[in-house]
Amino acid sequence: MSRGGGKGPSLRDKLDGNELDLSLCDLNEVPVRELAALPKATILDLSCNNLISLPSDFCSLMHLVKLDLSKNRLQQLPLDFGRLVNLQHLDLLNNRLVTLPVSFAQLKNLKWLDLKDNPLDPVLAKVAGDCLDEKQCKQAAVKVLQHMKAIQSEQDRQRQWKLQAEREMEKKREAEQRAKEAHERELRKREKAEEKERRRREYDAQKAAKQEMEKKTKKETVQTRKPASSSRPPQPPRHKHSWSRSVLRVLLFALLCILCTLAACKLTELQRQPLCVSVNTLYEDVLAALQNHKTLQNLLQQNSQQ
Repeated sequence: MSRGGGKGPSLRDKLDGNELDLSLCDLNEVPVRELAALPKATILDLSCNNLISLPSDFCSLMHLVKLDLSKNRLQQLPLDFGRLVNLQHLDLLNNRLVTLPVSFAQLKNLKWLDLKDNPLDPVLAKVAGDCLDEKQCKQAAVKVLQHMKAIQSEQDRQRQWKLQAEREMEKKREAEQRAKEAHERELRKREKAEEKERRRREYDAQKAAKQEMEKKTKKETVQTRKPASSSRPPQPPRHKHSWSRSVLRVLLFALLCILCTLAACKLTELQRQPLCVSVNTLYEDVLAALQNHKTLQNLLQQNSQQ
């Protein structure tokens, strides 16, 4: 076995029944793999070496019942040291330990403990006592276990309180998140309703504008048709009236011309002209006809009176 790692076939040669003595071997690390291959070695002596720390896999040596780590330079024990549940006797004399891992409380079978000559925390040192004899070392085991169990319980309570606080905080965050989501849903719902109402108003406004436009267009169409229909009937009378005036004017002009012609033919030297002779003859015939017509009218009137 080499001094640096305690490796070699001579490790088994050191086994005496269930005791394995590796003290005074100038070890600076523990040969865990080789020790694990010797499950019969329930008593292990690693005292008087140069061990500064124990590897984490050292706690896999759960077959150990008695362990001597005195007179080394251990500054701390592995966090899961409590896995060595079969350990009954533990010697940590003259090391550099200040505290013990909380898992130490799991060493329920521990009956003997020596923590002398370590720079222990004052509270832990007071609990451990002097361990000057068998009785004190046994009391040290009981008291230290109780102390570590109290620390473990307090840590468990702290952990539970922290876990509960985290759960409460998580519930609070979830509640806030739900409230936020509900608020956002309500906002989206309100915005959607407002958008729907805005579109409805726009649609109603467009519809009303369209109806108003159609109504205005229809009214304009009716107004446009009404004057046309009302203006057309009077047009014939106006045309008729203007035509009558024109005829009347023509007749008056013709009568004036005739009178002028008669006057010229009767009163002037033109009466001997052939035209005037014809005119005068026509005038006399017309006058005679009118007189005859008047005479006939008088006779008819007398007859009717009789």
